Amino acid sequence: MLLAWLAVIAGLALLVWSADRFVDGASATARYAGMSPLLIGMVIVGFGTSAPELVVSAIAALDGNPGLALGNAYGSNITNIGLVVGLVAVLSPIQVHSRIITKELPILLAITVLSGWFLLDNQLTRVDATVLLIVFFVIMGWSIYQGSKGGDDIIGVEVTAELDSHPMSLKVALTWLVVGLILLVISSRLLVWGAVIIAQSLGVSDLIIGLTVVAIGTSLPELASSLAAIRKNEHDLALGNVIGSGLFNTLAVVGIAAGISPLATDPEVLTRDWIVMTGLTIALLVMGIGLKGRQGRINRIEGSLLLIVYALYTGYLVQLALT
Repeated sequence: MLLAWLAVIAGLALLVWSADRFVDGASATARYAGMSPLLIGMVIVGFGTSAPELVVSAIAALDGNPGLALGNAYGSNITNIGLVVGLVAVLSPIQVHSRIITKELPILLAITVLSGWFLLDNQLTRVDATVLLIVFFVIMGWSIYQGSKGGDDIIGVEVTAELDSHPMSLKVALTWLVVGLILLVISSRLLVWGAVIIAQSLGVSDLIIGLTVVAIGTSLPELASSLAAIRKNEHDLALGNVIGSGLFNTLAVVGIAAGISPLATDPEVLTRDWIVMTGLTIALLVMGIGLKGRQGRINRIEGSLLLIVYALYTGYLVQLALT
């Protein structure tokens, strides 16, 4: 049991570090390849911070732990909105200027609703996985198109400033890209092994472990990158990380996991976890777009409400695990 906890702690620490190196290397490599800063922010940074969720869920699916795979993806979305956005907004109210973000928020809500529809029969088949992945690639194509013609968006400006603050040669960028990816796989394998052992020892479902310990751990890259962006007053980049991660988790992470091994889901995934994820997504949409002519802004009170919802939800899951 002690070895399993050490594996989880070491896996999480290595996962966060390697994810950061992977995103830095991928961003710098993309810049050398001539990709626009806006596109790097939308695709590389936004989706790259979800690399831990992707690898962890894929390994969990290969190992026959569907609850861990699905709990990690949906739990990360809940953590990203409730904990990451909530905490960031409390520390520094988030102003939304990017047109890209206001377009992506309704898309995030739409695919969240789609995921709920797939959960109605308590399973995610390979057909469901195929649909999710097709939608993902369509959105990726749309993102690339938007990024290629929207060079003056604020996210592009913020990404340029971020890349200029951490210059690296192409050789170093490629090295971190490869090393980060390898360590992502190693740390994810360590984390999944430890999490499954702990769940079995405590008599807790792997879904609960995925929604709590694993989800929080794999969301740490989003938290770290968002906090770093806020310190530099890069509000749109911070929120873009969370939205991009949500799109990636709901479509690609779940789609790949279900494609590897069809996932049987507990009814609670729909009646509890999906409802919380959808409610938080609706709240983020309303706050991020703004109503009645008000510019999108997530203030400290709204951030506190997001944190409270996240704390209540997580507290409920912990209570279930202890009873």
